[in-house]
Amino acid sequence: MRAVILAAGSGRRMGKYGENLPKGMLPINGRSIIEWQIGKIREIGISDIVIVTGYKAEMITFGGITYFHNAAYAETNMVETLMCAREALDTDILISYADVVCTRNLVSMVAGCGYDIGVAVDESWRDYWMLRYGSTEVDLETLTVSEDGKITGIGKPVNSSEGLNYRYIGLIKLSESGISSALELYDWKKHRNENWIQSGKPFAMGYMTDLLHELIIRGQTVYPVITRGGWLEFDTVEDYEKTQAMSSSDRLTGLMSW
Repeated sequence: MRAVILAAGSGRRMGKYGENLPKGMLPINGRSIIEWQIGKIREIGISDIVIVTGYKAEMITFGGITYFHNAAYAETNMVETLMCAREALDTDILISYADVVCTRNLVSMVAGCGYDIGVAVDESWRDYWMLRYGSTEVDLETLTVSEDGKITGIGKPVNSSEGLNYRYIGLIKLSESGISSALELYDWKKHRNENWIQSGKPFAMGYMTDLLHELIIRGQTVYPVITRGGWLEFDTVEDYEKTQAMSSSDRLTGLMSW
């Protein structure tokens, strides 16, 4: 298995912290976010790691890593960043966003799931949202799991948390078969330069949730890998500063272990 860390974005919402540093290189609890990721990935036995860079790529210089570069990072999004490493998509892969830190256990669960497409989802996300925002009514999108345990909808922005039992994390496993399905869809849409159905974004600005959503509506089975906590995300200045403060206390206990 190979791990692919998507680290091209500029992190515009990180304010002063992102002016001279990619978001994934921000230090948290003694290491950069990406360094935490690399450590957890290697702990579970994956040594083949790819990082796709973009903004301030020269700042990401870890040894033993294969690098690809998204030169158009400012005009593209996650799907295009992943496709910059297309030549590395020839075996089972674990995909991680560069602004997420997960526990070893969660990384192991997703990497080891037996699904062609497995997506980490948090069923206790409300606890984290209360710590993070003081509310469960902020930054919301759909993630629906059917009674037979399949994801049937993902990534649609909504204004209420009612009925939202799970939260997308940004950690995905694709088998070779899952990759084949994803590439087929990607190539089909690229040839037509079609907007993405879920977000309405232009083709080059597609989110990973856009890709997953369209795989689902094409009949591809996408399974949740369900966790209760075990991850942190850094989207804003407030996220970063609050997590810095909480990491030196016991407030993250139960959500995250470093």
